[in-house]
Amino acid sequence: MERRGWGGDIELRGDSEGGVRAEGARGAAVALLMALAGGARGPRAGGGGALWTQRVVQLPAKPRGCHVVTRELVRELQGELERFEVGLANFFLMHTSASLTINENASPDVPLDLNDALDRIAPEGNFYRHSDEGPDDMPAHVKSSLMGPSLTIPVGNGRLVLGTWQGLYLNEHRDYGGSRKIVVTIQGQGAAGA
Repeated sequence: MERRGWGGDIELRGDSEGGVRAEGARGAAVALLMALAGGARGPRAGGGGALWTQRVVQLPAKPRGCHVVTRELVRELQGELERFEVGLANFFLMHTSASLTINENASPDVPLDLNDALDRIAPEGNFYRHSDEGPDDMPAHVKSSLMGPSLTIPVGNGRLVLGTWQGLYLNEHRDYGGSRKIVVTIQGQGAAGA
């Protein structure tokens, strides 16, 4: 798990004896703390067992609208994904004025139409009490609540398992939202040799 101020990624792995072991930067210290709490077994060689990994991916600022970001995310996560034979990847957006969803990745009209529909559902206007951060802020919160901050996607053979026409979308609901951070947690069965 990546944590601010810890100095690097930490991974928690299940082992064949039903325990948990911590690996990676600062893994030994975390293993010791976990052992004190009960059940941790410390770093060990091996692979193919239960595996967890977590990191934060930061996407660059995007203009207001719906953006297919599958390739960007896979490029950032390829090394982690390849370590899994089967599992689940959870993507959690750490913001309240943007959202994540899965939708069609083939037609360039879909992201435009989706953004237009969201603007009709939650238009800008002077009918919101929360207006301190500009006219686009409260509608962005509404859209974020409707679309949601997280997705869980199956992982198989080192890849995200998506349908032919499915893509991951980052929906930027602010005019100037800035870069966006996504916590990605992958859990599952490690690939042989992982």
